[in-house]
Amino acid sequence: MSSEQRPEQSPDPEKKKAYVSFYAAKQKVYPRAIDGVFNRWRWVMVWLTQLVFYGLPWLQWGERQMVLFDLEARRFYLFGLVLYPQDFIYLTGLLILSALSLFLFTAVAGRLWCGFTCPQTVYTELFMWLENRIEGDRSARMRLDKAPWTSFEKLWKKGTKQLAWIAVALWTGFTFVGYFVPIRGLGAEIVALQGSWQIFWMFFYGFATYGFAGYMREQVCKYMCPYARFQSAMFDKDTLIVTYDSQRGEPRGVRSKKITDHKAAGLGDCIDCSLCVQVCPTGIDIRNGLQYECIGCGLCVDACNTVMDKVGYEPGLIRFATQQGMQQRWSKSQMLRRVFRPRVLGYGAVLLALAMAMVTSLAMRTPLKVDVVRDRATLSRMVAGGKLENVYRLQIMNATETAQHYRISVKGLDGLELASEAQIAIPATESRWVPVQVHLPYGSAASGSHPIYFEVQALEHPAKVEEKSVFLVPR
Repeated sequence: MSSEQRPEQSPDPEKKKAYVSFYAAKQKVYPRAIDGVFNRWRWVMVWLTQLVFYGLPWLQWGERQMVLFDLEARRFYLFGLVLYPQDFIYLTGLLILSALSLFLFTAVAGRLWCGFTCPQTVYTELFMWLENRIEGDRSARMRLDKAPWTSFEKLWKKGTKQLAWIAVALWTGFTFVGYFVPIRGLGAEIVALQGSWQIFWMFFYGFATYGFAGYMREQVCKYMCPYARFQSAMFDKDTLIVTYDSQRGEPRGVRSKKITDHKAAGLGDCIDCSLCVQVCPTGIDIRNGLQYECIGCGLCVDACNTVMDKVGYEPGLIRFATQQGMQQRWSKSQMLRRVFRPRVLGYGAVLLALAMAMVTSLAMRTPLKVDVVRDRATLSRMVAGGKLENVYRLQIMNATETAQHYRISVKGLDGLELASEAQIAIPATESRWVPVQVHLPYGSAASGSHPIYFEVQALEHPAKVEEKSVFLVPR
Protein backbone atom coordinates (compact mmCIF):
# COMPACT_ATOMS: atom_id res chain seq x y z
CA MET A 1 0.00 0.00 0.00
CA SER A 2 1.35 3.38 -0.99
CA SER A 3 1.72 6.21 1.38
CA GLU A 4 -1.15 8.04 -0.35
CA GLN A 5 -3.47 5.06 0.30
CA ARG A 6 -2.61 4.61 3.99
CA PRO A 7 -5.33 5.77 6.38
CA GLU A 8 -4.48 8.90 8.35
CA GLN A 9 -3.41 8.02 11.87
CA SER A 10 -5.01 10.01 14.69
CA PRO A 11 -2.48 11.88 16.82
CA ASP A 12 -1.66 10.57 20.27
CA PRO A 13 -4.10 12.30 22.69
CA GLU A 14 -1.34 12.48 25.33
CA LYS A 15 0.74 14.66 23.00
CA LYS A 16 -2.12 17.12 22.60
CA LYS A 17 -2.22 17.97 26.29
CA ALA A 18 -1.06 21.45 27.22
CA TYR A 19 1.14 21.80 30.26
CA VAL A 20 0.76 24.93 32.36
CA SER A 21 3.28 25.73 35.08
CA PHE A 22 1.98 27.60 38.09
CA TYR A 23 5.51 28.27 39.36
CA ALA A 24 7.59 31.07 37.91
CA ALA A 25 11.31 30.57 38.29
CA LYS A 26 13.01 33.30 40.29
CA GLN A 27 14.70 35.88 38.13
CA LYS A 28 17.88 37.13 39.78
CA VAL A 29 17.87 40.87 40.37
CA TYR A 30 21.05 42.73 39.45
CA PRO A 31 20.63 46.19 41.03
CA ARG A 32 22.54 48.94 39.31
CA ALA A 33 24.55 51.41 41.39
CA ILE A 34 23.28 54.99 41.29
CA ASP A 35 24.28 58.21 43.00
CA GLY A 36 21.78 60.70 44.32
CA VAL A 37 20.19 62.27 47.38
CA PHE A 38 18.33 59.19 48.57
CA ASN A 39 21.26 56.85 47.95
CA ARG A 40 23.48 59.12 50.04
CA TRP A 41 20.91 59.11 52.86
CA ARG A 42 20.78 55.34 52.71
CA TRP A 43 24.55 55.17 53.21
CA VAL A 44 24.34 57.65 56.07
CA MET A 45 21.90 55.28 57.77
CA VAL A 46 24.10 52.27 56.97
CA TRP A 47 27.09 53.93 58.65
CA LEU A 48 25.04 55.20 61.58
CA THR A 49 23.29 51.91 62.37
CA GLN A 50 26.42 49.81 61.99
CA LEU A 51 28.57 52.15 64.07
CA VAL A 52 26.01 51.73 66.84
CA PHE A 53 25.62 47.96 66.40
CA TYR A 54 29.30 47.07 66.06
CA GLY A 55 30.65 49.73 68.43
CA LEU A 56 28.23 49.74 71.36
CA PRO A 57 29.32 46.42 72.95
CA TRP A 58 32.92 47.65 73.18
CA LEU A 59 32.08 50.76 75.20
CA GLN A 60 32.57 50.64 78.97
CA TRP A 61 30.53 52.17 81.76
CA GLY A 62 32.80 52.22 84.76
CA GLU A 63 34.04 48.68 85.30
CA ARG A 64 31.47 46.95 83.10
CA GLN A 65 30.17 46.82 79.57
CA MET A 66 27.88 49.75 78.77
CA VAL A 67 25.13 47.63 77.18
CA LEU A 68 24.94 44.01 78.31
CA PHE A 69 21.97 41.65 78.59
CA ASP A 70 23.42 39.15 81.04
CA LEU A 71 20.93 36.28 80.83
CA GLU A 72 22.83 33.99 83.19
CA ALA A 73 22.89 36.56 85.98
CA ARG A 74 19.43 37.86 85.00
CA ARG A 75 20.65 41.41 84.89
CA PHE A 76 20.43 43.89 82.02
CA TYR A 77 22.82 46.81 81.94
CA LEU A 78 21.78 49.86 79.92
CA PHE A 79 24.22 52.71 80.42
CA GLY A 80 23.71 53.69 84.06
CA LEU A 81 20.67 51.47 84.62
CA VAL A 82 20.60 47.94 85.99
CA LEU A 83 17.34 46.19 85.15
CA TYR A 84 16.03 42.86 86.41
CA PRO A 85 13.32 40.45 85.24
CA GLN A 86 10.93 42.34 87.50
CA ASP A 87 11.45 45.35 85.23
CA PHE A 88 9.92 43.54 82.24
CA ILE A 89 7.35 46.34 82.00
CA TYR A 90 10.04 48.59 80.49
CA LEU A 91 10.66 46.10 77.67
CA THR A 92 6.92 46.09 77.02
CA GLY A 93 6.93 49.87 76.91
CA LEU A 94 9.87 49.88 74.50
CA LEU A 95 8.07 47.48 72.15
CA ILE A 96 4.92 49.63 72.25
CA LEU A 97 6.96 52.76 71.48
CA SER A 98 8.64 50.98 68.55
CA ALA A 99 5.30 49.87 67.14
CA LEU A 100 3.78 53.34 67.44
CA SER A 101 6.86 54.89 65.84
CA LEU A 102 6.48 52.48 62.93
CA PHE A 103 2.81 53.45 62.57
CA LEU A 104 3.69 57.14 62.69
CA PHE A 105 6.49 56.97 60.11
CA THR A 106 4.40 54.79 57.82
CA ALA A 107 1.43 57.16 57.96
CA VAL A 108 3.72 60.09 57.12
CA ALA A 109 6.05 58.67 54.46
CA GLY A 110 5.37 55.01 53.82
CA ARG A 111 8.08 52.39 54.28
CA LEU A 112 10.88 54.62 55.51
CA TRP A 113 11.98 51.92 57.94
CA CYS A 114 12.25 49.33 55.16
CA GLY A 115 14.12 51.56 52.75
CA PHE A 116 16.69 53.08 55.10
CA THR A 117 17.14 51.33 58.47
CA CYS A 118 15.77 47.77 58.31
CA PRO A 119 18.60 45.28 59.05
CA GLN A 120 17.71 43.35 55.90
CA THR A 121 18.13 46.51 53.82
CA VAL A 122 21.32 47.58 55.60
CA TYR A 123 23.14 44.24 55.31
CA THR A 124 21.95 43.70 51.75
CA GLU A 125 23.46 47.09 50.91
CA LEU A 126 26.74 46.08 52.57
CA PHE A 127 26.86 42.75 50.76
CA MET A 128 26.01 44.33 47.39
CA TRP A 129 28.75 46.92 47.93
CA LEU A 130 31.28 44.12 48.46
CA GLU A 131 29.92 42.31 45.42
CA ASN A 132 30.20 45.44 43.30
CA ARG A 133 33.77 46.07 44.46
CA ILE A 134 34.92 42.52 43.73
CA GLU A 135 32.90 41.47 40.68
CA GLY A 136 32.29 44.84 39.04
CA ASP A 137 29.22 46.81 38.03
CA ARG A 138 25.86 45.42 36.93
CA SER A 139 26.85 44.42 33.40
CA ALA A 140 30.12 42.87 34.62
CA ARG A 141 28.25 40.77 37.20
CA MET A 142 25.78 39.56 34.60
CA ARG A 143 28.62 38.55 32.26
CA LEU A 144 30.47 36.83 35.09
CA ASP A 145 27.40 34.76 36.04
CA LYS A 146 27.02 33.59 32.44
CA ALA A 147 30.68 32.61 32.19
CA PRO A 148 31.56 28.90 32.70
CA TRP A 149 33.03 27.73 36.00
CA THR A 150 36.19 26.78 34.16
CA SER A 151 36.99 30.49 33.92
CA PHE A 152 39.79 31.46 36.33
CA GLU A 153 38.37 34.98 36.64
CA LYS A 154 35.01 33.66 37.78
CA LEU A 155 36.57 31.28 40.29
CA TRP A 156 38.76 33.82 42.04
CA LYS A 157 36.19 36.63 42.00
CA LYS A 158 33.39 34.42 43.31
CA GLY A 159 35.71 32.90 45.89
CA THR A 160 36.93 36.29 47.11
CA LYS A 161 33.36 37.54 47.37
CA GLN A 162 32.33 34.51 49.42
CA LEU A 163 35.24 34.99 51.82
CA ALA A 164 34.32 38.67 52.27
CA TRP A 165 30.66 37.81 52.89
CA ILE A 166 31.55 35.09 55.41
CA ALA A 167 33.90 37.45 57.28
CA VAL A 168 31.20 40.13 57.61
CA ALA A 169 28.57 37.55 58.59
CA LEU A 170 30.73 35.96 61.30
CA TRP A 171 31.74 39.34 62.72
CA THR A 172 28.05 40.27 62.81
CA GLY A 173 27.25 37.05 64.67
CA PHE A 174 30.14 37.63 67.07
CA THR A 175 28.90 41.16 67.80
CA PHE A 176 25.34 39.93 68.34
CA VAL A 177 26.49 37.41 70.96
CA GLY A 178 28.60 40.19 72.51
CA TYR A 179 25.40 41.88 73.68
CA PHE A 180 24.68 38.85 75.90
CA VAL A 181 28.21 37.86 76.97
CA PRO A 182 30.99 40.32 77.86
CA ILE A 183 32.52 40.85 74.43
CA ARG A 184 36.06 41.55 75.59
CA GLY A 185 36.46 37.96 76.77
CA LEU A 186 34.21 36.36 74.17
CA GLY A 187 36.89 36.03 71.50
CA ALA A 188 39.22 34.06 73.75
CA GLU A 189 36.37 31.75 74.80
CA ILE A 190 35.42 31.00 71.19
CA VAL A 191 39.03 30.38 70.12
CA ALA A 192 39.37 27.96 73.06
CA LEU A 193 36.05 26.33 72.02
CA GLN A 194 34.47 27.25 75.35
CA GLY A 195 30.83 28.16 75.63
CA SER A 196 28.83 25.95 73.29
CA TRP A 197 25.76 28.19 73.19
CA GLN A 198 27.87 31.26 72.35
CA ILE A 199 29.46 29.44 69.41
CA PHE A 200 26.06 28.14 68.25
CA TRP A 201 24.42 31.58 68.22
CA MET A 202 27.40 33.25 66.60
CA PHE A 203 27.26 30.81 63.68
CA PHE A 204 23.46 30.81 63.59
CA TYR A 205 23.18 34.61 63.40
CA GLY A 206 26.11 34.75 60.99
CA PHE A 207 24.50 32.14 58.74
CA ALA A 208 21.20 34.06 58.78
CA THR A 209 23.00 37.27 57.81
CA TYR A 210 24.93 35.48 55.06
CA GLY A 211 21.83 33.81 53.62
CA PHE A 212 19.40 36.72 53.86
CA ALA A 213 21.73 39.51 52.69
CA GLY A 214 23.80 37.47 50.25
CA TYR A 215 21.23 35.34 48.48
CA MET A 216 17.61 35.89 49.51
CA ARG A 217 17.74 39.70 49.48
CA GLU A 218 14.51 40.99 47.93
CA GLN A 219 12.79 37.63 48.57
CA VAL A 220 12.81 38.42 52.29
CA CYS A 221 11.09 41.76 51.67
CA LYS A 222 8.57 40.35 49.19
CA TYR A 223 7.61 37.03 50.75
CA MET A 224 8.86 36.71 54.33
CA CYS A 225 8.40 40.16 55.87
CA PRO A 226 4.83 40.62 57.23
CA TYR A 227 5.15 44.41 57.05
CA ALA A 228 4.77 44.32 53.27
CA ARG A 229 1.36 42.68 53.73
CA PHE A 230 -0.28 44.98 56.25
CA GLN A 231 1.34 48.28 55.24
CA SER A 232 -1.75 49.20 53.20
CA ALA A 233 -3.75 49.36 56.44
CA MET A 234 -1.53 52.26 57.57
CA PHE A 235 -1.47 54.10 54.23
CA ASP A 236 -3.98 56.71 53.16
CA LYS A 237 -4.24 59.13 50.25
CA ASP A 238 -2.05 61.65 52.07
CA THR A 239 0.87 59.28 52.74
CA LEU A 240 4.07 60.21 50.95
CA ILE A 241 5.05 57.32 48.67
CA VAL A 242 7.33 56.83 45.67
CA THR A 243 5.11 57.82 42.74
CA TYR A 244 5.42 57.93 38.97
CA ASP A 245 3.71 60.94 37.36
CA SER A 246 1.86 59.13 34.58
CA GLN A 247 0.10 62.31 33.37
CA ARG A 248 3.46 63.84 32.64
CA GLY A 249 5.38 60.74 31.59
CA GLU A 250 2.92 59.00 29.25
CA PRO A 251 3.01 58.03 26.52
CA ARG A 252 6.53 56.86 27.16
CA GLY A 253 8.98 55.94 24.45
CA VAL A 254 12.44 56.43 23.02
CA ARG A 255 13.02 59.51 20.91
CA SER A 256 15.47 60.80 18.42
CA LYS A 257 17.83 63.60 19.29
CA LYS A 258 16.40 65.45 16.28
CA ILE A 259 13.07 65.88 18.09
CA THR A 260 13.13 69.30 19.73
CA ASP A 261 9.56 69.25 21.06
CA HIS A 262 8.61 65.79 22.26
CA LYS A 263 5.20 67.00 23.39
CA ALA A 264 4.35 68.01 19.82
CA ALA A 265 5.48 64.56 18.71
CA GLY A 266 2.97 62.99 21.10
CA LEU A 267 5.50 61.75 23.65
CA GLY A 268 5.63 62.16 27.39
CA ASP A 269 8.72 62.90 29.49
CA CYS A 270 9.52 59.21 30.13
CA ILE A 271 12.11 58.06 27.59
CA ASP A 272 11.59 54.40 28.60
CA CYS A 273 15.24 53.91 29.54
CA SER A 274 14.22 51.38 32.28
CA LEU A 275 16.93 52.78 34.58
CA CYS A 276 14.35 53.05 37.37
CA VAL A 277 13.84 49.28 37.11
CA GLN A 278 17.57 48.52 36.96
CA VAL A 279 18.35 50.35 40.22
CA CYS A 280 15.39 48.91 42.17
CA PRO A 281 16.55 46.49 44.92
CA THR A 282 13.35 44.44 44.54
CA GLY A 283 13.28 44.58 40.74
CA ILE A 284 9.87 46.21 40.28
CA ASP A 285 8.73 48.81 37.76
CA ILE A 286 7.43 51.79 39.73
CA ARG A 287 5.71 53.05 36.58
CA ASN A 288 3.08 50.35 37.10
CA GLY A 289 1.85 52.13 40.24
CA LEU A 290 2.10 51.44 43.97
CA GLN A 291 3.17 47.84 44.69
CA TYR A 292 3.64 46.05 47.98
CA GLU A 293 7.20 45.09 46.94
CA CYS A 294 8.27 48.76 46.94
CA ILE A 295 10.38 49.46 50.04
CA GLY A 296 10.40 53.23 49.57
CA CYS A 297 14.18 53.54 49.20
CA GLY A 298 13.92 56.31 46.55
CA LEU A 299 16.68 54.93 44.30
CA CYS A 300 14.36 55.11 41.30
CA VAL A 301 13.89 58.80 42.09
CA ASP A 302 17.67 59.32 41.97
CA ALA A 303 17.94 57.38 38.70
CA CYS A 304 15.07 59.21 36.98
CA ASN A 305 16.29 62.65 38.09
CA THR A 306 19.72 61.81 36.65
CA VAL A 307 18.14 60.95 33.30
CA MET A 308 15.89 64.02 33.35
CA ASP A 309 18.92 66.20 33.98
CA LYS A 310 20.79 64.65 31.02
CA VAL A 311 17.93 65.10 28.55
CA GLY A 312 17.10 68.58 29.82
CA TYR A 313 13.67 67.84 31.27
CA GLU A 314 12.31 68.98 34.62
CA PRO A 315 13.17 66.56 37.48
CA GLY A 316 10.49 64.88 39.54
CA LEU A 317 8.93 62.52 37.01
CA ILE A 318 9.33 59.93 39.77
CA ARG A 319 9.18 61.49 43.21
CA PHE A 320 7.84 61.19 46.74
CA ALA A 321 4.26 62.42 46.55
CA THR A 322 0.79 61.58 47.83
CA GLN A 323 -1.98 59.94 45.84
CA GLN A 324 -4.32 62.83 46.54
CA GLY A 325 -1.63 65.36 45.65
CA MET A 326 -1.02 63.68 42.30
CA GLN A 327 -4.74 63.59 41.50
CA GLN A 328 -5.30 67.22 42.50
CA ARG A 329 -1.96 68.35 41.01
CA TRP A 330 -0.94 69.92 44.31
CA SER A 331 2.39 71.60 44.86
CA LYS A 332 5.00 70.15 47.20
CA SER A 333 4.08 72.62 49.96
CA GLN A 334 0.40 71.72 49.70
CA MET A 335 1.18 68.02 50.08
CA LEU A 336 3.50 68.62 53.03
CA ARG A 337 0.81 70.60 54.83
CA ARG A 338 -1.39 67.51 54.75
CA VAL A 339 1.27 65.60 56.67
CA PHE A 340 -0.03 67.08 59.95
CA ARG A 341 -3.49 65.56 59.62
CA PRO A 342 -5.52 64.17 62.59
CA ARG A 343 -4.26 60.61 62.14
CA VAL A 344 -0.62 61.66 62.31
CA LEU A 345 -1.23 64.08 65.18
CA GLY A 346 -2.98 61.29 67.10
CA TYR A 347 -0.07 58.89 66.62
CA GLY A 348 2.37 61.63 67.59
CA ALA A 349 0.47 62.62 70.74
CA VAL A 350 0.17 59.04 71.99
CA LEU A 351 3.83 58.35 71.18
CA LEU A 352 4.99 61.48 73.01
CA ALA A 353 2.82 60.75 76.05
CA LEU A 354 4.08 57.17 76.34
CA ALA A 355 7.71 58.23 75.84
CA MET A 356 7.42 60.86 78.58
CA ALA A 357 5.72 58.38 80.91
CA MET A 358 8.45 55.81 80.34
CA VAL A 359 11.27 58.31 80.86
CA THR A 360 9.59 59.64 84.02
CA SER A 361 9.11 56.11 85.36
CA LEU A 362 12.76 55.28 84.75
CA ALA A 363 13.89 58.51 86.41
CA MET A 364 11.72 57.85 89.49
CA ARG A 365 12.52 54.15 89.63
CA THR A 366 13.62 53.00 93.09
CA PRO A 367 16.86 50.96 92.92
CA LEU A 368 15.61 48.75 95.75
CA LYS A 369 13.24 45.82 95.58
CA VAL A 370 11.70 43.99 98.54
CA ASP A 371 9.54 40.86 98.69
CA VAL A 372 8.03 39.56 101.93
CA VAL A 373 7.28 35.85 102.39
CA ARG A 374 5.77 34.41 105.57
CA ASP A 375 7.40 31.36 107.08
CA ARG A 376 4.64 28.78 106.58
CA ALA A 377 6.36 26.24 108.84
CA THR A 378 5.83 28.49 111.87
CA LEU A 379 2.71 30.63 111.62
CA SER A 380 2.77 31.98 115.21
CA ARG A 381 4.35 30.87 118.47
CA MET A 382 4.99 31.95 122.05
CA VAL A 383 8.55 32.91 122.98
CA ALA A 384 10.31 33.98 126.15
CA GLY A 385 9.00 37.12 127.79
CA GLY A 386 5.36 36.36 127.05
CA LYS A 387 5.47 37.51 123.47
CA LEU A 388 4.02 36.21 120.22
CA GLU A 389 6.44 35.64 117.36
CA ASN A 390 5.81 35.56 113.62
CA VAL A 391 8.67 34.66 111.26
CA TYR A 392 9.16 36.14 107.80
CA ARG A 393 11.70 36.04 105.00
CA LEU A 394 12.54 39.27 103.20
CA GLN A 395 14.20 39.21 99.79
CA ILE A 396 16.07 42.49 99.50
CA MET A 397 17.56 43.32 96.10
CA ASN A 398 20.21 45.99 95.73
CA ALA A 399 19.64 47.35 92.19
CA THR A 400 22.54 49.80 92.39
CA GLU A 401 26.14 49.18 91.33
CA THR A 402 27.60 49.96 94.75
CA ALA A 403 27.35 48.01 98.02
CA GLN A 404 24.53 49.28 100.22
CA HIS A 405 23.50 49.06 103.88
CA TYR A 406 19.81 48.78 104.69
CA ARG A 407 17.80 49.28 107.89
CA ILE A 408 14.71 47.13 108.43
CA SER A 409 11.80 48.29 110.59
CA VAL A 410 8.22 47.16 111.11
CA LYS A 411 5.00 48.98 112.08
CA GLY A 412 1.25 48.51 112.14
CA LEU A 413 0.45 47.34 115.73
CA ASP A 414 1.12 48.83 119.14
CA GLY A 415 4.09 47.14 120.76
CA LEU A 416 5.24 45.51 117.53
CA GLU A 417 9.02 45.17 117.39
CA LEU A 418 11.75 43.60 115.30
CA ALA A 419 13.54 40.81 117.18
CA SER A 420 16.18 40.06 114.54
CA GLU A 421 19.08 42.03 113.08
CA ALA A 422 17.84 45.44 111.93
CA GLN A 423 20.73 46.37 109.63
CA ILE A 424 22.20 44.36 106.77
CA ALA A 425 24.73 44.88 103.98
CA ILE A 426 24.16 43.72 100.40
CA PRO A 427 26.83 43.82 97.65
CA ALA A 428 26.26 45.69 94.39
CA THR A 429 23.59 44.26 92.05
CA GLU A 430 22.94 41.37 94.43
CA SER A 431 19.94 40.11 96.38
CA ARG A 432 19.72 38.39 99.74
CA TRP A 433 17.10 36.48 101.69
CA VAL A 434 16.91 37.81 105.25
CA PRO A 435 15.09 35.89 108.04
CA VAL A 436 13.13 38.31 110.22
CA GLN A 437 11.42 37.65 113.58
CA VAL A 438 8.67 40.02 114.70
CA HIS A 439 7.42 40.07 118.31
CA LEU A 440 4.16 41.35 119.80
CA PRO A 441 3.25 41.38 123.52
CA TYR A 442 0.69 38.65 124.20
CA GLY A 443 -2.79 40.05 124.67
CA SER A 444 -2.08 43.42 123.07
CA ALA A 445 -4.08 42.51 119.95
CA ALA A 446 -7.20 40.49 119.28
CA SER A 447 -6.94 37.09 117.69
CA GLY A 448 -6.91 37.00 113.91
CA SER A 449 -4.92 38.46 111.05
CA HIS A 450 -3.59 42.02 111.39
CA PRO A 451 -1.92 44.06 108.61
CA ILE A 452 1.65 45.16 109.27
CA TYR A 453 4.22 46.99 107.16
CA PHE A 454 7.91 46.30 106.67
CA GLU A 455 10.02 49.33 105.81
CA VAL A 456 13.47 48.94 104.25
CA GLN A 457 15.56 52.12 104.12
CA ALA A 458 18.92 52.48 102.32
CA LEU A 459 21.49 54.25 104.50
CA GLU A 460 23.74 55.53 101.65
CA HIS A 461 20.90 56.18 99.25
CA PRO A 462 17.47 57.86 99.52
CA ALA A 463 15.72 54.68 98.35
CA LYS A 464 12.99 53.41 100.68
CA VAL A 465 10.44 50.62 100.13
CA GLU A 466 7.41 49.67 102.21
CA GLU A 467 5.80 46.24 101.83
CA LYS A 468 2.62 44.95 103.43
CA SER A 469 2.21 41.63 105.22
CA VAL A 470 0.07 40.21 108.06
CA PHE A 471 0.70 39.27 111.68
CA LEU A 472 -1.24 36.25 112.96
CA VAL A 473 -2.53 36.23 116.55
CA PRO A 474 -3.83 32.76 117.58
CA ARG A 475 -6.94 32.25 119.74
